[in-house]
Amino acid sequence: MEYLQEEQVESAANRILCCECGVVIAPNPANMCVACLRTVVDISEGIPKQGTLHFCRGCERYLQPPTEWIHCPLESRELLSLCLRKLKGLNRVKLIDAGFVWTEPHSKRIKVKLTVHGEVMGGTVLQQVFIVEFVVAHQMCDECHRKEAQDFWHALVQVRQKAENKKTFHYLEQLILKHKAHENTLGIKPNGEGLDFFYHTEAHARKMVDFLGTVLPIKYQHSKKLISHDIHSNNYNYKFSFSVEIVPLSKDSLICLPKSVTQQNGGINPLVLVHRVTSTLHFIDPATAQLAEMNANAYWRNPFSTICDPKQLSEYIVMEMEVIMEKDRKTFPGQGTISNKHVLADVWLVKASELGINEDTIHTRTHLGHLIKPGDSVMAYCLADSNANDENFDKLKQEKIPDLIIVKKHYPDRSSKRRRWKLQHLAAEGELFEKNRDYHEFLDDLEEDPLLRQNVNIYKDPKNINMPVDADDADDPDAPGITLDEMLDDLQIEDDPMDEGEGSEDMS
Repeated sequence: MEYLQEEQVESAANRILCCECGVVIAPNPANMCVACLRTVVDISEGIPKQGTLHFCRGCERYLQPPTEWIHCPLESRELLSLCLRKLKGLNRVKLIDAGFVWTEPHSKRIKVKLTVHGEVMGGTVLQQVFIVEFVVAHQMCDECHRKEAQDFWHALVQVRQKAENKKTFHYLEQLILKHKAHENTLGIKPNGEGLDFFYHTEAHARKMVDFLGTVLPIKYQHSKKLISHDIHSNNYNYKFSFSVEIVPLSKDSLICLPKSVTQQNGGINPLVLVHRVTSTLHFIDPATAQLAEMNANAYWRNPFSTICDPKQLSEYIVMEMEVIMEKDRKTFPGQGTISNKHVLADVWLVKASELGINEDTIHTRTHLGHLIKPGDSVMAYCLADSNANDENFDKLKQEKIPDLIIVKKHYPDRSSKRRRWKLQHLAAEGELFEKNRDYHEFLDDLEEDPLLRQNVNIYKDPKNINMPVDADDADDPDAPGITLDEMLDDLQIEDDPMDEGEGSEDMS
């Protein structure tokens, strides 16, 4: 008689037969094998195997109930999370794994493979894998619906600058982009003199007008037009319009201040240059380096226009220069603030087109003694040859009017082709600005004035490489420029992640 080993006895004692098919299995509360248990119990019961995702073709967003629309790329984590939220009853089981099953992009079908664990029949844990199919249904979101409708907007903000030189308007465009003040706009339409901003509510339009008033001196007019009236519910449908006018002054413009304004600013000379345009107007006297400011309310009570714009600048060559020491400056009681960043100097100039022909020099006094030296080129207004049509200018005595007023130093070698940076625009038609002379003058101001470009987002231009990291690495160390540290990376989206060299889309 053959005896069984002790291990074999214990192994046979721990096995039972399945009550359905008779297969030897390990004991479990159901006394059934896994195959028979799956035929009797379905742990995915109550979880829908089909669903619907609403997709807007206009903005390419998916609806996240109840009202939120979100961007979800195909087979992304966000899309998977959205699909799982659509499945009711998923909290009854334990989700182990979830992933996408590949489908044709144009099939409008999204399949998700789920692996779940569930407890059945007295504590038995069963694992099951199943696929849920989602159908992509097209539904237009509220924002796209309003855009497609004929009367989708209810408030309009018209921004205009009635001036020949629009550098201030280009600066305002960059301020709006930096502070994202245009987020609530339904559309932006370029106009010959400015931009039109369309809004769904009057509150959003007023918020935009308030922002414009905090960054630039403006004035505006408000009007409304009745579109419809329901006599039963007493509801009125209006369209609101805000007409905003920007101060018609730009950086480096020459103006003649009224007598009342000069007295309020420490007896400053009437002929001043616009040093900077922010929420207030900043002026500088080129003959004394005296500074003056004027707020929006003071300007619009007594408005004045420019005598000379940057388009009238002429190039001159510095022949001689003599810096004026502080002890030699003439001061008087009650004089306003004097700039510490500028140095007064007597300069003798010759027009660039007459260099070598005319030996007579023109004398003037300038506040740019810290920038220029003999042999440099400067841009200046020639008041001796100009015909200014201004009431305040006509009241000045002839001996108080200089022949030349130097505005800035000129860098002949600087060209827009050498710029390694670019700016974004509010509208697609904004690229037309790049052909305007005012726009290139504004770009020059950004390179020359570090304070001005603090409020502007400057982006790297991928078309131009070999960027100078420091100022010493540039071709001309004396020429103003923008370093790599001051620039931002432009946003780009890859259409095909498998091909890094193609499919990039510039979002500027």
